Amino acid sequence: MLRTITDKERIMRAIKWMMTAAALAITASPALAAGKARMLDLDKPEDALEVAKRAQCGEADGKPAVYHWSGKFYSRVAGEPDRLLFKGEGMNIRTCVTVDDPKRGKGWRLISREIMLYLDPKTGEVVRKWTNPWTNEVVDVMHIANDPVNQRPQFAYGPDGAPYKFTGRREGRWIFAPFEAPLFYHNVLGGDYQDYIGGKYHAMEIFDFAYDAEEMLNTKNPTAYPIVSWVRISDWMPWMKMRGRQGQMVVNAMGNKLKSFDELPKVLKDEIALNYPTYTSPPPLDDQRPNETTWTVFKKWIAEKEGGKKPAPTAGH
Repeated sequence: MLRTITDKERIMRAIKWMMTAAALAITASPALAAGKARMLDLDKPEDALEVAKRAQCGEADGKPAVYHWSGKFYSRVAGEPDRLLFKGEGMNIRTCVTVDDPKRGKGWRLISREIMLYLDPKTGEVVRKWTNPWTNEVVDVMHIANDPVNQRPQFAYGPDGAPYKFTGRREGRWIFAPFEAPLFYHNVLGGDYQDYIGGKYHAMEIFDFAYDAEEMLNTKNPTAYPIVSWVRISDWMPWMKMRGRQGQMVVNAMGNKLKSFDELPKVLKDEIALNYPTYTSPPPLDDQRPNETTWTVFKKWIAEKEGGKKPAPTAGH
C-alpha cells in the first residue's frame, strides 16, 4: 500500500535538496575562482602596474584603504647627542580611481589625506603645547594633517612609450620595494630669492615596502596588505619656532596597510573624531585640489592664528 506524502515531508525534502545544492555550489566556488586566478608577472608592464595598485589602493575603485605607522621623532644637531622629541602615530586614508587615456590606455590615480600626531615620548599622550628645549619658549603644536595628498595618474606605458618597470626585488616569499624621494623645491614660507640666499625646502623621504609574494601576485586576492618602513630627514617643523637654528628632524616609523579604519590605534581614532572628522574617509574621486604639506598648512595656520597680522619690520641693514 502506497503511503501519501504529507505537506511537511515535501517541505523537508525541498529543504534537504536546497541544502545539498548549496553545499555543492560552495564546494565548486574555490575551483571556479582558482580557474580564473593567475599569478602576476613583475616583468610585464601591465602586471607591474597592477602590483603597485594592489600595494597602494583598496579592493576596487572608490573603496578606501588605510595605512598606519608608528614611529619616533629625533633631533640632530651638530655637537650634541640626538634627542627623542616625540613619539608619533600616523595614518593615510586613500582610494584609487581608474583613469582612461586615449594614448596610454587604462591607468589609476591615488587620492588620499593623512595625519601624524606628535605624542609625549613618556606618556604617549597627544601633545598640545611644547616647550622648545633650545629656546625654552612654549609653542602650540601643529600636528601633521595634509589634505589632500594625491598622486598623478599611473599607466603601464609612459608618454614616450617607455614601459612601467617594477624596481624592487623578490627574495623567497618576500618582495622588497624600496623608494627614495629626495625633495628640494621652493619653500612657500621663504622669500623670492631662495636660489640666491637659500631657504629652499629640503628633505628626504624613504619608503621601504615588503610584500608577501603569494598575497601580492595571486589575483585570487582582491588586494594586498604590505608592510612599510618610513624614514624622513628634514628641516625643523616650522611650528617649533627654531629661528634658523642649525639642525634637522629625523623620523623613523614602521606600519602596514590595514583591513579597515577600525584597526587604527585608539589615540588616532579619538583625535580624528575630536579634531579631524573628515579623515574617516578619503577625498572625493574627482578631487583636483593642489596637494598640501606641513609647510603650506602652517602658512594658513599661522595666518589664522595671528589674525592675518604680520609683525612690523624692524630697522636693519
